[in-house]
Amino acid sequence: MIGLLDSTLREGEQTPGVSFSMDARVEIARALSDAGVSMIEAGHPAVSETVLKSIKSIMELKSSGIIRSTIVAHSRAVRSDIDVAASLNIDMIAIFYGISDLHLKYKTLKTREDAIRIIVDSIDYARSYGLNVRFTAEDATRTDYNYLLDVARAARDAGAKRISIADTVGILNPDTSYKLFKMIIKDVKNVEFDIHAHNDLGMAVANSIAAYRAGATIIHSTVNGLGERSGITPTQIIGPALKYHYNEDVIDLKRLYSLSNLVEKYSGVMVPYNYPVTGKNAFTHKSGVHIAGIINKPETYEFMDPCLFGNKRYYTISSYSGRHAVITRLQELGISLNDEHLKILMKMIKNKNRELNDDELYAMAESIKRSAVSM
Repeated sequence: MIGLLDSTLREGEQTPGVSFSMDARVEIARALSDAGVSMIEAGHPAVSETVLKSIKSIMELKSSGIIRSTIVAHSRAVRSDIDVAASLNIDMIAIFYGISDLHLKYKTLKTREDAIRIIVDSIDYARSYGLNVRFTAEDATRTDYNYLLDVARAARDAGAKRISIADTVGILNPDTSYKLFKMIIKDVKNVEFDIHAHNDLGMAVANSIAAYRAGATIIHSTVNGLGERSGITPTQIIGPALKYHYNEDVIDLKRLYSLSNLVEKYSGVMVPYNYPVTGKNAFTHKSGVHIAGIINKPETYEFMDPCLFGNKRYYTISSYSGRHAVITRLQELGISLNDEHLKILMKMIKNKNRELNDDELYAMAESIKRSAVSM
């Protein structure tokens, strides 16, 4: 089994320029739960009063049955952070610590032994509250493998139920992702693994799928791929990819378009037109050959029906358009032209060096008809 942990409210808010209001955070959490994601990383409550209060509201909705996803709070390996998270009655705490030699030397200024002591103490402390714990090995993919094993085993033995392998700067590729997860799942038993894949090299989706194939049971994602720098695995891409290739149902696909629009509204980060699945052009066709194909059989140029994602199919009218496409669009607009008038219209369209909207096409067709009557 595989599930999604959507981190829009935590990793997503780390996108430069993004700051969600309390109301926005609660609305997004409800939408994610309604879409059926397994887990929602609701934020780092020690960061701000807004995050703290929003998690309280989310947990109230969880206790009333309105939100059904597992709610996860983020935390540094610091007791004061754990105290705050524990006060919120969350389902799981996610404690993170940078474990690569690079992080130890230049960020935490700790030895490898010190780091393991801090990690174990933090997990022990969280467990003393009765919390379920996920440990995130930050910068795991640049960590010496034998030391990664030491950390993972120590975290497991301290009581962590899950271990997240964070590809913090996005340097995995599908081969290395598969091999890493295959090895660590074999070498560290009795604990489940997450993949947190950053998209710095554009391979977050592929790396997440490779980790799933190797045995990871949770993929971290954000709506619209928000996150630090180039973001992480996009929710609206990984969901359809898992469904198409592996018949895995990790999210209600019909809610993806509305989720994307909701997060776009509250984040202020616009989704590119050519963005997969939920972008405006994701199912928009221009070439005459393509349009003829989709009019007769949509599968000729679409991997899945856009309606499955809450999106719509569309094709443009331009100099690339063929006769069949223009006739079909005219019929949709309630216009009928004879062959001679259609030839005139096609010539006018070919002479335009841009796409025509429906109003323009309608006006051109009506003009041709009026001119014929006045002659």
